[in-house]
Formats: sequence, C-alpha cells, structure tokens
Amino acid sequence: MEGTPQLETGGGEYTQDGTTDLCGNPVIRSNRGGWKACSFVLVYEVFERMAPYGIASNLVLYLTRELHQGTVRSANNVTNWAGTSLITPVLGAYIADAHLGRYRTFMAASAIYLLVSPSLPSYLRSGRRQKLSLKMEKKKLGQRMIAQGMCLLTMAVSLPPLKPLACGTGTADPTCERKASSLQLGVFFLALYTLAVGTGGTKPNISTIGADQFDKHEPRERRQKLSFFNWWMFSIFLGTLFANTVLVYIQDKIGWTVGYALPTIGLAVSIAVFTAGTPLYRHKPTSPESSLAKMAGVIVTAVRKCRVTAPADPRDLHELDPDQYDRKKTSPLPHTPTFSVLSKAAVRTGAGSTSRWSLSTVTQVEETKQMLKMLPVLFITFVPSAMLAQINTLFVKQGTTLERRVGGFDIPPASLQGFVTVSMLVSVVIYDRLFVPCMRRLTKNPRGISLLQRMGVGLVLHIAIMVIASATERHRLAVARENGVLDSRGTMVRLSIFVLLPQFVLMGQVSNILEVAKIEFFYDQAPEGMKSLGTSYAMTSLGVGNFLSSFLLSTVSRVTRRSGRGHGGWIQNNLNASRLDLYYAFAVLNCANLLVFFAVCRMYVYNADSADGGKEKQGRPGIVKEPMIILPPFQNR
Repeated sequence: MEGTPQLETGGGEYTQDGTTDLCGNPVIRSNRGGWKACSFVLVYEVFERMAPYGIASNLVLYLTRELHQGTVRSANNVTNWAGTSLITPVLGAYIADAHLGRYRTFMAASAIYLLVSPSLPSYLRSGRRQKLSLKMEKKKLGQRMIAQGMCLLTMAVSLPPLKPLACGTGTADPTCERKASSLQLGVFFLALYTLAVGTGGTKPNISTIGADQFDKHEPRERRQKLSFFNWWMFSIFLGTLFANTVLVYIQDKIGWTVGYALPTIGLAVSIAVFTAGTPLYRHKPTSPESSLAKMAGVIVTAVRKCRVTAPADPRDLHELDPDQYDRKKTSPLPHTPTFSVLSKAAVRTGAGSTSRWSLSTVTQVEETKQMLKMLPVLFITFVPSAMLAQINTLFVKQGTTLERRVGGFDIPPASLQGFVTVSMLVSVVIYDRLFVPCMRRLTKNPRGISLLQRMGVGLVLHIAIMVIASATERHRLAVARENGVLDSRGTMVRLSIFVLLPQFVLMGQVSNILEVAKIEFFYDQAPEGMKSLGTSYAMTSLGVGNFLSSFLLSTVSRVTRRSGRGHGGWIQNNLNASRLDLYYAFAVLNCANLLVFFAVCRMYVYNADSADGGKEKQGRPGIVKEPMIILPPFQNR
C-alpha cells in the first residue's frame, strides 16, 4: 500500500495490508503477526471449545434425564439454542466491523461468556442443600445473577434448588410428575442463552483475528494464510476431542457439577492465553461506517435510480480520490459488470447530494456485490447444516438404546462423537500435508482444489452419511424386533454401540472438508472491511440449519403422529418404537440441494485477488468464473 511505510527491498519492513497495533500505529512485520501470533489463537481454541462442546455433546441427555423432557422437545431445545448461538455472530460481526474492532469486541464478549460471580465459589463449595423457603431462595438467587455464561450454567446444574428431583432410572419418563419448575427452567435456559450472546461476539472475530495475522501482499505469508483455516479447525477439534471423551465421561459417571465446572475453568484459561498474546497481534482498522449500513445504502440508492441510464464508461461512475483511500489505509475496488443494476447507485445525477442514500462510490457498490453474490452459496449450506444438527442429536439418543459395555468399561453415548474428532484431526493432516501439495501440482491452484469444489465433495459425503444412518437404524430396529423389545422403553437392544461408528467417522471427514471450506470461502470472498460479517455467514449457515432442524423434527413428528403411521409417529420418546430410518431418508433433500449447488457453481465468479481467482484465469476484470464441477471435482477446466 502506497501510504504505508516500507523498505525498498521488495519484502517490506512494515506490513502492506493496513494492519496496525491497538493504538493505530503501523506494525513491523517481524515483530507482530504470523504463526507466532496465531499460536495464541490456536491454543485459545483448544481450551475454549471445551465449553460449548462440553455442553452440547450431552445436552440432550441432561434435558431428558435431569429436566425430564421428551425426545422431540429436548432435541428442539438443543437445536434452538445451537441455532441462536450461531445467529448472534451476525450482531457481533456488525459491532466489530463498524464500532469496536475485532479485538475489543472479542474481549467484551468473552466477559459475558465467562464473568465469575464473587459469591459463586463459596456457594458451590458448601455442597449442601440450602434450607430456605422458595421466597428466600428466589431472593438469594437474584443476588447471584451477576454470574453470567458458564458460571451461571454451572450453578444451574449444581445447586439442588435449581434442579427437579430425580425420577429414577431411564430417560424422559412421561409418568414422572417431578417436572422442572418455571424457575428451574428459566435459570437454566437463561444461562444457555447468555452463552449464545457471548459466543456471538467471539465466534465471528476469533478466526478473523487469526487470519489477519497474515499479510496477503507478502508471498510467504499469503501461502501460510491458505493453511491457517485447516489448522484453526484442527485446534478446535483437539479441544472437542477432550470434551467428547473426558468431559462426557465425567458428566455421565461423576456428575454434572464437575462436568460443567471443568469447561468453565478451560474457558477462563483460554481467555488468559489469548490476552497474553496481545503484544503480538496485528489489527485491521474499523470501517468508518457499518457494513450493513453501506450495503443498505447501495441497495436503496440503486432502487431509487433504477430508471437511470448507466454510463458506457465505468470511469464516469462516482469514486473517491486514491489519496483518500491511502489515508484510510485501504484500497479501492475496480468496477465489475456483474449485478449491473447495483452499479447505478454510483451514477452521478447532478442533484448535488452525496449522502449515503443518494450516491455511492464504486468501491461501496463492489463491496455490496461481493457480499450479495455469496448469498446463494449460503442458502445452499442450510440443508446440510440442518441434517448435521439432527444427526448430532439423534445419534446420541440412539446410543442410549445400544449395548455400551466394553470389558468393564461403560461407554457414555456422547463419547462416540470423539470418533468424529479423531477422524477430523487425521483428515486435516492428510489433507493439508498430502492432498493439497499433490493436487496443487495437477491443478496449479494454490489450494489444490477450489473452495467450491471442496464444498461439493462435502455435500456428497453428507448424502452418504444420511444413507448409512438410515440403513443402520433399519438394522437396529430389526434386531430390536427379533428380541421383542420394540415396545419396551429403556430396554437395551442387543447390538454394539459401535454399529454407529461409520457415520461418526464420516462426520469427521465432512467437518474437515465442508465446514472448513465454508469458513474459508466466506472469509476469502468478503471485502476487506467486511471480513467479520463474511465469517458470520458460516455461523449463520449452522444457526439457520439448527432452526430448520427443529422445524423438520417437529413437523415430521406431528404429521406422522396424526396420520397414525408408526402408531405414535416416526419420532417418539421410545426410540425402539420410532421410525428414524424413514426420517433419515430425508437424504433426498441433500440430493436436490446438491443439484442446485452445481447450478450455482456454474454461475459463481471469484474475486480477482482470491487464490482461486488468479490473474492468469481472469476472463473479465475483477472476476473469475468457477470451473464446472464434475465428480470427483478435482480438475479445473
């Protein structure tokens, strides 16, 4: 960048991408950023992921066993909470890009995520049930509401007044009269949704902060940046492995108090580690106005000028002087012919007004185009995200009906998700160290294959998971029928829990291929001033998928129950009497979604500065068409 001090030796002493320290001063490349700074981000992810995954892995079992909720209600509560946790990053991205910046937004959200109450430790150490009237208990509870996030959740699962009395063995017994009270449910879900607010500020910014540590204008750091998201996801699943094995076992065998207190401690450690790396971080400056406001201004202006004729020469469109971009340490974007109707927002009409709602710059128009053109890809990811949310919840429930004892060890059902993590960890190393270098030589693409091609492979694997899950459930029901336990709630089917292993292993492959590709795609294709908003697209995909999962689960349960199919419907509290094999046959939605994905790929154009959009492939200024995907989608045309 012209406005940034640098040496004349080509490498540059200062970063060239406009990054600064927290005070806004240019940074020397060798002093900040790179893998040295990213190591703190990666270690943060290892410890932080203990919190959400330590909760989510066994949450459906806590709702059924401790709060005595039914299968459909508990599954929907899990997906609704997960969906909210993944939608709130849009708000966090807006605050980061337009107001506080990524680092400050992250730190403020972390305080909400954790925030310890001074009175909590002594209260938990007492370990005895308080002999208080309900009125006095509510008063004391209100005084402790300053505990937020993980601390409040640990209280909710630890203090006897905040839990209903046990109903005995089994899960979700409909005859149990010891239902959770409104107070108990209120405190528990208040804690869960406080976590959702906290993660809204951390999720979209932590990955962006990590990616910001690499200067795309420096060849070596640009290559390193291509591997960052693979290793970022690796660190996430390293923490997830601990949550899905050790924490799940502790929750199942020792108790929920210890099982939730440990991830709370892990979260505190993760925040301390991230904070320790502050002197090494590079920071992108905030935009003078919010990303959403800029996009809204362009769209409104384009609608108001829909009948205006655009000039034949795009140089006649409104744009700021290059010096103004240099002072802001940003770069203007060149005009592109796509979404030509939006280009009318930059047409000068002679009215004299230059307000946001009457005239936009070419750069603002192009930023809006880049965000809007990703929406079809975002919509396509909703279906696999919904299926992922369903199988994560229902697979754990299925595990409770199978034989889990190996030797003298009783395997917690949620621990099978550890195989997802192991599969993912292995596949990340193979993909980054073997597959990418090999395919890079064949395709000349720095990523080996393009991001959309990688997503296509993940969508195919999603279909395979649903097909295998349907076949496995049909086999489980056949064994239950042979043993006469179809109508017996809580009776184990004489079948090893490891029959579920193939789909769990495939889920790990999908996490590496599809989920990493989504995050990297939305970050890579978003303009510089909207990276956090772009990253939030990936979180939104999972969030909407969880809400869609709740809708499908409730609708199928209600419709099949009313129609009398399968007597009580396809999804019942007694899984042995349910028909999950038919429910998993919704893989047909994934097939239809895959066909739409191919059509979108044919029309999608990459940004010119993307690794998938090298200049040698450009057909028009600023855009690169996605090569046609032919399965296996490894060869670029």
